Amino acid sequence: MSTAEKAGHASGNRSDRVEERRRELADAALTTLSELGYARTSLREIAQNSAFSHGVLHYYFRDKVDLITYCVRQYKAACVLRYDQIVATAGTADALATGFADGLVATLVEDARMHRLWYDLRSQSLFEESFRADVLDIDATLERMVWRIVSRYGELCDRPVPTSPAMTYALFDGLFQQALLHHVAGSPTAGPDLHARALDLLGRLLP
Repeated sequence: MSTAEKAGHASGNRSDRVEERRRELADAALTTLSELGYARTSLREIAQNSAFSHGVLHYYFRDKVDLITYCVRQYKAACVLRYDQIVATAGTADALATGFADGLVATLVEDARMHRLWYDLRSQSLFEESFRADVLDIDATLERMVWRIVSRYGELCDRPVPTSPAMTYALFDGLFQQALLHHVAGSPTAGPDLHARALDLLGRLLP
């Protein structure tokens, strides 16, 4: 291996280690962030509630904005993979619809704190310019994810989707955010209601 190749390899290893460390720190910070939300959480407070010092957090993340957007990006990327798997494996329209509704309910129940953090971040972006580019990028990723599901459902039903990707995303996102509010308020029907309404909306879009 040449000197240049060795240098490139070492640089790649360092980048991998830095990224691995950032993921580790983000995972440790998520509990505090998702419980307290953006406004009530500082890097110092995150450090006090984790095994890492404030200095370590500041070394790997510029500030709280950098840390929060990294956390949300990491989680939403995992969400996209989950729903893409549903699209890839569902062979019929009914199977896709049921898999989608099941997935929405599962993530509502299992990942409510992360979704709460995402909606907090999206709301803050209306006031904090530093968030906007990241929020718009994440939102566009989620819009494409929902469109892949619904457009595939249309293909399996052999009819075109009558709404645009943006409108389709807004409809399902609205359903999910409403269900999340009911879930965190302790409603025992939040999950079943979301399941029924997601199937109903798919049926109304593509009867």
